[in-house]
Amino acid sequence: MPLQLFKCDEVIPERKKHCYIKMPGEDISDYLPSSNVETIPGTLSERGCSYCGAKLVIGGVLKDTIQMIHGPVGCAYDTWHTKRYTSDNDNFQLKYVWSSDLKEGHIVFGGEKQLKKSIVEAFAEMPHIKRMYIYTTCGTALIGDDPKAVARDVEKELGDVDIFVVECPGFAGVSQSKGHHVLNIAWMNEKVGTVEPEITSDYTINFIGDYNIQGDTFVLEKYFKRLGIQIVGHFTGNATYDQCRSMHRAKLSVVNCSRSAGYIANELKKKYGIPRLDIDTWGFDYTMAGLRKVGIFFGIEDKVEELVAEEMAKYKPKIEWYKERLQGKKMAIWTGGPRLWHWTKAVEDDLGMEVVAMSSKFGHQEDFEKVISRGREGTIYIDDGNELEFFEVLDMVKPDVIFTGPRVGELVKKLHIPYINGHAYHNGPYMGFEGFANMARDMYNATNSPLMKLAANDIRVG
Repeated sequence: MPLQLFKCDEVIPERKKHCYIKMPGEDISDYLPSSNVETIPGTLSERGCSYCGAKLVIGGVLKDTIQMIHGPVGCAYDTWHTKRYTSDNDNFQLKYVWSSDLKEGHIVFGGEKQLKKSIVEAFAEMPHIKRMYIYTTCGTALIGDDPKAVARDVEKELGDVDIFVVECPGFAGVSQSKGHHVLNIAWMNEKVGTVEPEITSDYTINFIGDYNIQGDTFVLEKYFKRLGIQIVGHFTGNATYDQCRSMHRAKLSVVNCSRSAGYIANELKKKYGIPRLDIDTWGFDYTMAGLRKVGIFFGIEDKVEELVAEEMAKYKPKIEWYKERLQGKKMAIWTGGPRLWHWTKAVEDDLGMEVVAMSSKFGHQEDFEKVISRGREGTIYIDDGNELEFFEVLDMVKPDVIFTGPRVGELVKKLHIPYINGHAYHNGPYMGFEGFANMARDMYNATNSPLMKLAANDIRVG
């Protein structure tokens, strides 16, 4: 079927380029939704800004780093406590938010003095923290503040601190994907190679593109530790600032989320010759395949098979129990980008579910190539979807459960359709064998809970 124009988009016919329904005999050489382009005005986009992509997704995960947002306090507040990336140091990164708190006067006369005052104050209040990220925002970029100059002054003045500046204001790109790119490249150019790690294993990796959402990192670290593999740099789940500076000493870069962090893996390969290996860590089959690829690289296939056998014995019975009860359930995935193609085959192959609709906020062409290739016939694919399109799709496919963020999730709950938090999870972790069992449990609970049916009953009616 050609690209689809939904009824709600008749007044904005340009949206037709962004919506596709896969039909028998078609593949990505026939149709592919337009993606990673400017949002069409008036479409009620759900996208996040470039600054959000840098701070909320990647930088803000670091567990020992002050995250100074140079801008109005709202930019700091809106990227605080919306992702559940935990850490093993009592979740320092989730407890605090820092802002230079710019007002109108600073916009008129400049905000550099206010930024310096905020930086010095933050380090003074937290003397045990010696590392900082600074993010520019729309206002501070427009007035021409130079946060790098301010950072150099503070480093010279205090002597024992290290500061990294991310110059990615919200308007810099078409979506939060621009923020991923800018942070990756800047970190590579300025910080990687400036700290030497202690190497304790013959098998060393960078684990890239995992952000420890509800403990994902802890599950995967456990696997690698059992295999005798040392994670030199974790970008950035449960990582420290200095660990990410030592990524140049790993023998392999293992990439999970290629959309947010594949850039740094490519740069590590170009500059240091570190090979890149992409894996999936959601779903049983994908997790097994990913671990086996790592095992083949290091020649430790026997260790991997032993680990896989142990984990399958522990969690396969649970998955089979859930599969029997979830078989044939229809699922929609409305998330950022790569989770569409990470999840679609996992839930279909391992749980027997049907993914009937997918929408990406910031996916690129390669993301749609992957997900359409993996997806089933009849599935709807949308780039930069909006609420009106979502409602129309719901009428078309009638899903049993939706994986999305809380913003859209609250809308679909009003239609009495259960949703699972696809950004920060309901009751994770969701990665690995253990995590996929948790994911299946949450879907079972969501689709079998009586609350949605009860909520649809109007008690005012007799």
